[in-house]
Amino acid sequence: MKKLLLIFSLFSLLHVSAQSKDEKQILSVLDKQSAAWNRGDVVSFMEGYWHNDSLMFIGKSGITYGYEQTLANYKKGYPDKESMGELKFDIVKLTKLGNDAYYVIGKWHLKRETKGDVGGHFTLLFRKIKGQWVIVADHSS
Repeated sequence: MKKLLLIFSLFSLLHVSAQSKDEKQILSVLDKQSAAWNRGDVVSFMEGYWHNDSLMFIGKSGITYGYEQTLANYKKGYPDKESMGELKFDIVKLTKLGNDAYYVIGKWHLKRETKGDVGGHFTLLFRKIKGQWVIVADHSS
């Protein structure tokens, strides 16, 4: 049993160290987003997005362009902490597309006391802009 535990621990350590600096930074952006969301802070949640008119958010209502409109949609759809609930991300795949681009596929889940739980999947395109990893396109369903 001790050997199995040691092997598992070493494998886990190798897996963690196998993540590149960029991958760690991208996962940190997502961690910061979920922490902000869980505090009820939509503005801080949006810090993970590109603050630009070319930001794209694709959802059930179609495509939204721009940081400000995306922020306004989040505020309208989630007007209070009760509506926001507790957010959890599960990353399914993180793929490098180039030195300045990553593709992230994952699942999102909101645990909400009175409004009921909801969830779905997302695809994010991250770009490194001015030294920072930001989401430039988000397709969430």
